[in-house]
Amino acid sequence: MMTTVVQLSDLHVRAPNDPLCGRIDTGAYLSRAVSSIQALPLAPDAVVITGDLVDLGRPEEYRQLRGLLAPLTSPLFLLAGNHDEVQALRAAFPDHPHLGTTGDLRYCAAVGGLLLIALDTTVPRQAHGALDAQRLDWLARALDAARDQPVLLAMHHPPFRTFIDHMDAMGLLQGAAELDALLRAHANVERVICGHVHRPIETRFGGTIASICPSPAHQIEMNLRPDAPPAWTLEPGGFTVHAWTRDTGLVSHLAYAGKFDGPYAFDDDG
Repeated sequence: MMTTVVQLSDLHVRAPNDPLCGRIDTGAYLSRAVSSIQALPLAPDAVVITGDLVDLGRPEEYRQLRGLLAPLTSPLFLLAGNHDEVQALRAAFPDHPHLGTTGDLRYCAAVGGLLLIALDTTVPRQAHGALDAQRLDWLARALDAARDQPVLLAMHHPPFRTFIDHMDAMGLLQGAAELDALLRAHANVERVICGHVHRPIETRFGGTIASICPSPAHQIEMNLRPDAPPAWTLEPGGFTVHAWTRDTGLVSHLAYAGKFDGPYAFDDDG
């Protein structure tokens, strides 16, 4: 039996008629991504959004977000990013018990044959992320309790260097080494899925693979020159589809949001 999980990230939804940077209609880009997810030939078992759900953390943005996500029919699991305000998020999604009512936004949830562990990396009113002893202890206990289950660990800030220096400067600045050691002691972690950097990036980490999902809207410029200035582009937006079976483990696909020509049969000469 296959389990499929769609990952979205870094939506940066704004209030209606309030484009990001004066020109990016993040709501329209999200709507296009939602339509693409709904059109997938195999409906996902869940949609996981790894943070920066909205841009300014305002209640009206979360109301807009909820409306844009409403067409999704798969279970929805939300994480907080550095642009989010957790209490405003909880207020907009009171029917999502996994969000809790106070404290960090971290939880475990069964998704098909996988255990989703959502880990909060945010630091209030800061762009960078951190994993303190309390968060790492909670994760250690969650992993210990799940030794017989394949785990998908979701977090906003990636725990590795991307070589996009201005993003790494506000990456996971505390706890990455400890997380690496913890994951190496738990071979059942199939993947660490992250956001924050607005690009598809992956590396080995913690004895497994850690990956970053692109944004459905704007991407961070792929400029690996040291000290390159911050910049964004309107490269095609996308999302990730993670597919798991017990025999194969987790396989991840990058999908582009939007409508494109095809599909055409291989033997179609027309």
